[in-house]
Amino acid sequence: MRRSRRGEVDPFIVMDVMEAARRAEAAGRHIIHMEVGQPSTPAPAAARAALARAMEADALGYTVALGLPALRAGIAALYRRWYGVDLNPDRVVVTAGSSGAFLLAFTALFDAGERVALGEPGYPSYRQILRALSLTPVGLPTRIEDRFQPRPEDVAAAEDIAGLIVASPANPSGTMLARGALAALMQAAADRGIGFVSDEIYHGLHYEGRATSALEIGDEAYVINSFSKYFSMTGWRIGWMVVPEDHIRTVERLAQNMFICPPHASQIAALGALEAAEELEANRAVYAENRRLMLERLPKAGFTRIAPPDGAFYIYADVSELTTDSRAFAAEILDGAGVAVTPGLDFDPQRGAQTLRFSYARSTADIAEGLDRLARLMAQRG
Repeated sequence: MRRSRRGEVDPFIVMDVMEAARRAEAAGRHIIHMEVGQPSTPAPAAARAALARAMEADALGYTVALGLPALRAGIAALYRRWYGVDLNPDRVVVTAGSSGAFLLAFTALFDAGERVALGEPGYPSYRQILRALSLTPVGLPTRIEDRFQPRPEDVAAAEDIAGLIVASPANPSGTMLARGALAALMQAAADRGIGFVSDEIYHGLHYEGRATSALEIGDEAYVINSFSKYFSMTGWRIGWMVVPEDHIRTVERLAQNMFICPPHASQIAALGALEAAEELEANRAVYAENRRLMLERLPKAGFTRIAPPDGAFYIYADVSELTTDSRAFAAEILDGAGVAVTPGLDFDPQRGAQTLRFSYARSTADIAEGLDRLARLMAQRG
């Protein structure tokens, strides 16, 4: 049977690494997981309790397409608490994970054939979702000196673009844009009349200064967030985005037809998660300690070219002095040390063969053990 060219997207290599790690575990090995960007903690207790109550009292059928009004109001209240932003809940669109938000955003903002800019390294699914929608991703190569974030001049120099995607904290680097830098990128987009998408799914996971939301600077942006990371709810597939007032009905029509509604059960759990600040902050304290260990010990093991992360739970390392094939290097580390790490090819098609991403989302004991193993392997490697 025929297949569309839109379906010819690249594989997500980290999933291949996860499968190799699974096979090693099935063969009896103990693997330390530094490959996957997933909290090791469950959904907050308040989230699980809220769903248990709802399952006894409600059929949990369809909700309205944009999400439960109570959840949209709760998310708007979060913006008041975190950023001091007075947000109209009508602008909040609850989605099936941030992936659902990206599908809706890219469909609402861009026409087939248009070009959308994004920094590289960056989250690989941006490129693949764009391609699946008959859009062309335009990589903006970033530098370690800029902490792997794009600059306004990069946007100004990009030819014939209809949009810009930025992420802060970023995946894979964990670096954040300062308020002034984010404002400058938003202004560069406004100067060109292009759509601006701010990926903020790692907000809440910061270790020194907090992240700035694009909504603190202006309303002409699509802001995307998720319950997956800070709220520790990856498998629940629940996220949200905030859109300009005059885009609400456009997105609503798309959501009605593409998704009908986000999962009702996950929305109930998300409402509970909004009340779990103490538990979630305890999780963040674990990541902060893990980050400290990584920054202290990775350079001692030979991974010296990194931009220290401000948020999320990743470190992105330039390993060009150690290899020209990051996929083979990751396989060597898995085989020789029992540590799963992600080759940079997912994040940067041009330069990713010389980079690795390390995740520190697991327990502190796991991270310490993984660092011990890496140090031993690198010492043997010479």
